[in-house]
Amino acid sequence: MQAALNYANDHFDRFTEELEDLLRIPSVSTDSSYADDVKDAADWLAKNLSSVGVEHVEVVETDGHPIVFAEHHVSDDKPTVLVYGHYDVQPPDPIDLWDTPPFEPQRKNGTLYARGACDDKGQMFMHVKAAEAYLTQEGELPVNLKFLIEGEEETGSVHLAPFIEANQEKLAADVVLISDTAMFAPGVPSITYGLRGLAYTEVTLRGPSRDLHSGIYGGAVDNPANALSRIIADLHDDDHRIAIPGFYDNVRDLTDEERETYASLPFDEEQWKKEIGVDDLRVEKGYTAVEAISARPTLDVNGIWGGYTGEGAKTVLPAKAHAKISMRLVPNQRAEDIYDKLEAFLMERCPNTMTLEFKRLHGGKPVLVDTESDAMQSAKHAMGEVFGKEPFFVRNGGSIPVVADFKDILGLDSVLMGFGLDSDAIHSPNEHFGLERFQKGIESIIRFHDHFGSTR
Repeated sequence: MQAALNYANDHFDRFTEELEDLLRIPSVSTDSSYADDVKDAADWLAKNLSSVGVEHVEVVETDGHPIVFAEHHVSDDKPTVLVYGHYDVQPPDPIDLWDTPPFEPQRKNGTLYARGACDDKGQMFMHVKAAEAYLTQEGELPVNLKFLIEGEEETGSVHLAPFIEANQEKLAADVVLISDTAMFAPGVPSITYGLRGLAYTEVTLRGPSRDLHSGIYGGAVDNPANALSRIIADLHDDDHRIAIPGFYDNVRDLTDEERETYASLPFDEEQWKKEIGVDDLRVEKGYTAVEAISARPTLDVNGIWGGYTGEGAKTVLPAKAHAKISMRLVPNQRAEDIYDKLEAFLMERCPNTMTLEFKRLHGGKPVLVDTESDAMQSAKHAMGEVFGKEPFFVRNGGSIPVVADFKDILGLDSVLMGFGLDSDAIHSPNEHFGLERFQKGIESIIRFHDHFGSTR
């Protein structure tokens, strides 16, 4: 292992330059005009994997964007690690808010700025370079290694679950290793053992057959924008609990041990408020802010619109109003059950002057992983050695639906060993990734493989 660590340190500048090459490819999966660029990114990654000595690499076409699969088999006596990541990125908009062009990587004060620097090209590429360090310097890996790198994560991974379902033998492993999450805070290593699930909907309230003149019809015709606002206002009570009947029926609450861990986390609430530009918080009664953002279910309106929203005035009574609503779920909630309960809540409050359309867009299951498993303990030891302090096991408020797919289809738990920070501006202008964390990530992965390989 030491030779691999030395190699990674000696070649880190080149690793960074290669990452910059990958970041220059605008692999935006949500916009069809970038389809060729997404394919170019897949081909670039496959070529890089082959060049570092991985014995089998292929670009697998799907009905959407390609999947890069790679495999290096060492021995039937060694455990197998399946690395998951994604090479596609979010759109760069709004461009005018970037300090530097999003697809022209820039290094400033030890930080690399570009779209995808953290999410997930930078974090995914750490695994490729860790494999290179072993294969080039040690001649072999301490584990069997497989890579499953997709190009549709930012569009909901539509074709990934069918691929996993159809290739169960090909993807057989002992554990999934993922770096697409954040550490708890700068200099505070952490390993995610829980993710919230997701239920995402779009609601449309329809009133008159067309937009109406508010002076001629206002006062006699019910306004869908007004009505939808009233309905949305009913979704939470004064304690900021979700008011949908039965919403909390299956919620697995925090254990005393988990709450003690939360209390020990170095969370600076005042600094956190300052960073996001708020003066006060709205937290579910009975829970702390850090518990609420990672371990409690939520309901949020992600967008609301209707009628005239352009410059100046237009006295219109809109024919319809819309809202997008997302709900973050915790163990043991199920998306379909929550969809049903939200739809019933909305339908009950729909005025008889209107009709309501309810679309179920996409969802994901919440996940909890056993922190005492060999893989989780291997991650704990690896990060502890690199950072010089024991990492925390934490729950993350976000959702990674494929983690549940790995469990449901392959029976595999996932180790979520991420090196990003919430302040890395993923999905936003000026996304960035600290190069020190990029380096520590590579070192941690090298050590993880060594520790996990020795469990057999």
